Amino acid sequence: MLGSRPIGRLLWHTCSQTTLSVGVYGIYALTNAWFVARGVGADAMAAVNLAAPVLLILGAVSTTVGAGGASLVSRRLGADDPAGAARATGNAFAVFWLAAALITVTGLLAIEPLLTALGADPATRGLTRDYTIVLLCGAIVSTGFSSLVRAEGRLRFSTMLWVVPVLVQIALDPLLIFGLGWGVRGAALGTVGGQAVSAAMSIWFFFLQRDRPYRITRADLRPHGPTLHALIGVGAPSFLAGFGATLVAVLVNNTLSHVGGATALAAYAVCARIQTFVMMPQLGISQGLQPIVGYNAGRGLYHRVARARTLSLGATVIYGALAAGAVIVGVGPLVALFLPDGDAATTTQHALRIIAIGFVAAGVTPLISAYSQSLGRPAISYAISIGTLVVVKAPLVIALAHIGATGVWTALALGEILSALVAVILLRRLRLGYRG
Repeated sequence: MLGSRPIGRLLWHTCSQTTLSVGVYGIYALTNAWFVARGVGADAMAAVNLAAPVLLILGAVSTTVGAGGASLVSRRLGADDPAGAARATGNAFAVFWLAAALITVTGLLAIEPLLTALGADPATRGLTRDYTIVLLCGAIVSTGFSSLVRAEGRLRFSTMLWVVPVLVQIALDPLLIFGLGWGVRGAALGTVGGQAVSAAMSIWFFFLQRDRPYRITRADLRPHGPTLHALIGVGAPSFLAGFGATLVAVLVNNTLSHVGGATALAAYAVCARIQTFVMMPQLGISQGLQPIVGYNAGRGLYHRVARARTLSLGATVIYGALAAGAVIVGVGPLVALFLPDGDAATTTQHALRIIAIGFVAAGVTPLISAYSQSLGRPAISYAISIGTLVVVKAPLVIALAHIGATGVWTALALGEILSALVAVILLRRLRLGYRG
């Protein structure tokens, strides 16, 4: 299917599956925010958002080995090398488990300095501590490696790796927050509980299921130098992108804490959840593109790779424009879902109107990064990951912060647009060296 089905229909099939997967997680991000806001309060929303960089850094690690492993797996399967695919997946698991254990130990030992770095003030520090400790304790089960499942074309199970855990999380949140009265600890436990289900499903799929092109053995978990080099080399841009997003989130939280206080932090927390939900289809397009590009590049079918790239870019921009318009028009009812009328709601509406402008271009940068990774040519992803953070996003937040919270909102939107332009320029350089 990956090598023969018409590209348009193939993209629709893969992207609809991946968008369903991540879209369900987007729904959880909204429901989790609603449960926290209604069950605990606006300060708790701010605390959850302050702790978000912990999830981002864990996501950066899992995406690093997941993206690198997926690129290797799809290309190895395309080249009829199932043993190479098994070794890539086994090494991806081993690297992630080791990194997650180190993050847990380091984070718990340095919890107070970590809270200070995250920007927690006296009003939110206790709540942020409660939420962060639970997340750190659950780090080892924080991914199900759906990207590795997608790499072999098993889109249905990849979707289930998102849907089932999210349903578990949505069921646990009201029970733990309202029923048992555990507040933000309950919200964090709901998140970790769903992640544990995803991890268990993944272990069954890769280590126990027999009807697959390859199975992971104990030998595949042993570090293999060339595999680790390729896995981290291709996946490192994903880590840089995730780490960059973490740094930007920390920078924005610290800046808002100084220029707008708890009200601005709560507004950013709501906007971030809405943006997560709105961007899910754009993320789904990027994820749906990856196995198509990797497999067809492995087969040498470069005309199919080029067609998939062009259609995906058009789709992500069109969706982004429609989503931005819808959010701007419906900003009042959207914010009212989370915050009652008051200063926080007014600030959030103002922020969301500005931030939504960046939705138009928000999907371009990650798509181009994923495209170059899938080709096994990560140089462009390195440039995007480092360049957009150092040259575009962080400087904009710092430069416009003197205007106040409005300057931060403007910097977030403008950063997405300028980053997309940088990514397109770098894509043209990739195309010049393209052998298709």
